[in-house]
Amino acid sequence: MSLLPIDSLETPRFCGLATFMRLPQATSLAGLDAAIIGLPSDSGGPFRTGARFAPNAVRAMSVMLRPINPYRGNINVFDILKMTDVGDANVVPGYEIESLQRIEESVVALVQAGIVPCAIGGDHSVTLAELRAVAARHGPVALIHFDSHTDTWDSYFAGQKYSAGTPFRRAVEENIVDPHHSIQIGMRGSLFRADDISQSLDLGYDVVTTDEMFATGFEALAARIAKRAAGKPAFITFDMDFIDPSAAPAVQTPEMGGPTARETLTLLRLLHDINLVGCDVVEVNPLYDGPGQITALLAATVMAELLALLAARRASQPDGRHVGA
Repeated sequence: MSLLPIDSLETPRFCGLATFMRLPQATSLAGLDAAIIGLPSDSGGPFRTGARFAPNAVRAMSVMLRPINPYRGNINVFDILKMTDVGDANVVPGYEIESLQRIEESVVALVQAGIVPCAIGGDHSVTLAELRAVAARHGPVALIHFDSHTDTWDSYFAGQKYSAGTPFRRAVEENIVDPHHSIQIGMRGSLFRADDISQSLDLGYDVVTTDEMFATGFEALAARIAKRAAGKPAFITFDMDFIDPSAAPAVQTPEMGGPTARETLTLLRLLHDINLVGCDVVEVNPLYDGPGQITALLAATVMAELLALLAARRASQPDGRHVGA
C-alpha cells in the first residue's frame, strides 16, 4: 500500500473520503513514523460544546494543503514521514473520565508501535489522555502549550477535577509532564482570580503572556522555547483560541487580542530543536465557523506546520532514526 497522499493534480480534492491532507486510511500500524488521529470529545468543555465535530471538519479543509513545506527547506513531509490517518478514537459522550480512558487506549496503541501521535481534538481535556499515553513510553515530557488560558485550575463546577480547564495541573500531579522544561505561550484576557497566571508558575511552568510574546519577538521566543525543552521528549499542544478570533472564531472560549493567522504561522515556522514525540491541535468548534470554514482551515495548517517540524528534525538525524523511537 502506498503511504503517499492522493495527488490533487491528478484527483480533484472533492473526490473521495476526507482524510488529513489526503493521506491513506490506515490498514496497519506497521512501519509508520507518525499518524493522524481524531479525538472527538467535548465532554470536558465548560462553555461551547461542538468540538466533537472538529476532527472531520479539520480533515475536510486539510485537502487544501500540499505536501511540500517551503518554510523548512522545501521538504516533502510525506517523503520523510511514513504516515496514515488512523481515524478517530472511541469516546463516551457526556462522560469525561470514561472518554479520557478510551482516548488513552487509542493513543497508547500508536505510541507502543513507535508512532508519533498527531491528534485533532476535541476540547483541551483530551490532551491529558495523550500525555498519559506518551509519558508511559518516554517518561515526563516537556510540554509546549499554545493557548490564551493556562488550563491549570484545580477544578471546575462542583469540584470536578477533569475538564478543559484542568489538564495541565493534573499532568504535573500525575508526573507525566516535567513543568521545569515546559512552557505556556499566549495567555491573555480577563481572569477568574488574580492568580490565574501565577498558579502555573507555582507548578513550575514558564509562562509567556501575549503581551510578552510581542514584546520579546518571535525569533527570541522560539529560542526560549527550544532552550526550555532542552532536547527532552516534547509534546506540543495547540489550542486554537491562542489565535485572535478574527482569524479563528470557531473555538470554545474565544479571547480577543491574540496574534493573527500570519503571526501564528510565523512563530511556528521558527520553532527548532524540538524532539517532538506527540502533538495536537484542539478546541475547534465547527458549529461556530462561517461558510468559509476559516478556523478549520487554519487548524489544519497549524497541524501541517507541526508535521513539517517533525519531518525536518527527522531529516536532520544522522542515522535517519525515527524521532519518537
